[in-house]
Amino acid sequence: MTALFIILAAIILLALGYRFYGSWLEKQWGIDPNKKTPAVEMEDGVDYVAAKPAVLMGHHFSSIAGAGPINGPIQASVFGWVPVFLWCVIGGIFFGGLQDFGSLFASVRNEGKSVGEIIMQSMGKRAKKLFIIFALLVLILVIASFVNVVAGTFFTAADAGQFGFVSNPTGNQTTAMISLLFIVLAIIYGILTNRAGLKVGPATVIGIIGIAVAVVIGLNCGFAMSRTAWIVFIGAYITIASLVPVWILLQPRDYLSSFLLYGMMALAIIGIVMCAFTNQATFELPAFTGWSTKIGSLFPALFITVACGACSGFHSLISTGTSSKQLDTEKNAKAIGYGSMLIESALGIISLIAVGMVYGKYTNGDFGSPAAAFAAGIATMFGVEASTIYNTIYALLTLAVSVFALTSLDTGTRLSRFMFSELFLKEDEETYKDATGARKVLAHPLFGTTLMVVVGCILGGLSLSQIWGLFGAANQLLAGIALMAVAAWLGEVGKNNKMFYIPMCFMLIATITSLCITVFKKVSAMAQGAEGAMAWGNWFQLIFALAMVVLAVILVIEGIGTFKKQAAKK
Repeated sequence: MTALFIILAAIILLALGYRFYGSWLEKQWGIDPNKKTPAVEMEDGVDYVAAKPAVLMGHHFSSIAGAGPINGPIQASVFGWVPVFLWCVIGGIFFGGLQDFGSLFASVRNEGKSVGEIIMQSMGKRAKKLFIIFALLVLILVIASFVNVVAGTFFTAADAGQFGFVSNPTGNQTTAMISLLFIVLAIIYGILTNRAGLKVGPATVIGIIGIAVAVVIGLNCGFAMSRTAWIVFIGAYITIASLVPVWILLQPRDYLSSFLLYGMMALAIIGIVMCAFTNQATFELPAFTGWSTKIGSLFPALFITVACGACSGFHSLISTGTSSKQLDTEKNAKAIGYGSMLIESALGIISLIAVGMVYGKYTNGDFGSPAAAFAAGIATMFGVEASTIYNTIYALLTLAVSVFALTSLDTGTRLSRFMFSELFLKEDEETYKDATGARKVLAHPLFGTTLMVVVGCILGGLSLSQIWGLFGAANQLLAGIALMAVAAWLGEVGKNNKMFYIPMCFMLIATITSLCITVFKKVSAMAQGAEGAMAWGNWFQLIFALAMVVLAVILVIEGIGTFKKQAAKK
């Protein structure tokens, strides 16, 4: 019954947060349903494309979720379920939801521009450039991390030397095949709804049937390539996906993918309810295990590790990079920006319960990844290990995790394109065509996209474990800076921004502390020769962490100056 209590308490609290705190934020900021959004006023058929609420919810939710709310809470479960539960709920309502909703609103009121452009209005040109550099460093880690995840779900050592279709596929080969079919299915859906004039409802039915067909095909016919070949393929795919109009691939793929995520969450809730009365699986996770664990002390490790389940800086880039350019009316901003974050927090709680069902095996190292523990935990609720129902559910859940990791890659690469171009454009220049000389080349969408993808794939291909530790801290630090940026903009336009102060300060302190701990540990270990002073991975982690801290401190100083000026004007 513990698992049932946890999920019911989470759903009730998150629903109350959406109803009361989300609505209060709407009133404080002056959400106006009658005001035209950038997607309507600036529609270009490529990036600015007004989407139906359900379609945009699918894109936004799939993009922000990825594998984060599964990996994070499961890794943080070593502290016990109470700390993770509290942070997912409190963090989702007052930290992550605030950041996502605020970022989306600020971007919509600024022609769908990125956080960097919003920062320039309130904090100046230098702050904008520094933020874009910071965000691009985070996006490199996003690309590298998720290239690793996706390639890992498509390939196993047994696939070495194979290429092409295979019968009696392994789980990885099945996942690869279904993912490839998803791409084709998304293109068909995009054409049907945006060029053939088919309504969203009938097209959705066709899409869901297509998903079922893809799953059946994948279970019977897989696809195999070497790991290097998959990395090259993923790099080529995300490059193309970031350059083509959103209606061709990004919108439809994310929308269709979201049904897997919704289905996965519904299946988990059904399993939790069943277990409460049948005892098919037992919730083994203790309430609290201690202040210090193998991943560090509760502060700051808990708040860094849970990541997307409570708050994520990557979300602010999605809100201002793609979602703000597709929002059809401001009345849907709360559902898309705030609601999606709370659903993600619920997914984080579900992940916590899932690992709790197999916690003994998880702590013994029986699972190769948190995603595997997640799939096993939910599958255990429905059947004993190795049974038909267990294997089927396990395969489908592993597929879902892979699909959402690829979705985050799609969106992250498109964001890289936007922000790389912004870095080299002057204020009076709209696109690379307006720039001159070397800047025209550097601001070209193909140049920035290719550079980011190549660097990200090289790092991802090296399988550096250090990337994961850096990603968590850098991502959360970005959240603190995004909160500061939106607070500064709200103050500049005369709206209430006081609700940002505590979340902003907490995230900045927690993440900078974590990065400083990383720097100290690396320097100490390398000085003692414990990890090898010449190991490239150690130097990479050390230099990257130092760069993040320096950039963040400079941006915080700029932010403090801005808040002081705003206070002096009152």
